Amino acid sequence: MYAIVDIAGQQFKVEKDKKIYVHRLDAEEGSTIDFDKILLIDDGGKVQVGTPVLTDMIVTASVVSHVRGDKVQVFKKKRRKSYQKLNGHRQDFTEILIESIGEGKARPKPSPAKEKKVKAEASGAEKPKAAEPKAPKKSPAKAAAKKTEKKPAEPKKAAKPATKPAAKGKTAAKKAAPKKQKEE
Repeated sequence: MYAIVDIAGQQFKVEKDKKIYVHRLDAEEGSTIDFDKILLIDDGGKVQVGTPVLTDMIVTASVVSHVRGDKVQVFKKKRRKSYQKLNGHRQDFTEILIESIGEGKARPKPSPAKEKKVKAEASGAEKPKAAEPKAPKKSPAKAAAKKTEKKPAEPKKAAKPATKPAAKGKTAAKKAAPKKQKEE
C-alpha cells in the first residue's frame, strides 16, 4: 500500500514504515503530524484518485530529526568580463517516519491564540500587565495657538559677487596685459 501526499508544497510517494526527507517542517522532534492532502492511494491494485484530494483519508507521520542537506555550490561566470561568483547553499530538511496510511480525520490544529497561551503557561511567564494610563492630550485651542506663533526672521546672508576674480598664474597675466602692436 502506498499513497501520493502533498507535504509542504511537494508531492511524495509514501509507504508505511518508510523514512523520507521533506523540506523543514515547523514541528518538534518526536511529535506526530497528520497530512490530509492525499492525492492518490493504491491498496494492492485498488486505486483511489482524489479530485484534487481524497476526503476522510489521512497519513500520520512522526518527526525523527531535523537535518541539513549536502552543500551545493552555485558558480556564476560571464566570459571576457572578469566576473566570477561562487556561492554555497545547504537546504534544511526534516526526516519523518510514516506510521500509518488510511481513513480518519486530521486532528484540529490549535489556533495561534491558544498556542501562545499554552507556551506562556509552560514557560511560567506572567500575564501581561494592564496598559498604563497615558498623559492627557493638550486641548486643540492650545495647539492652534502654538501654530499661529511666528518665529523671528533670520538675517539674510550677503550675496556673492557677480563677477569672478581673475585667475592666478601665467594665463591671468597674459589676459590682463595689453597687446603690443608692431611698428613698421
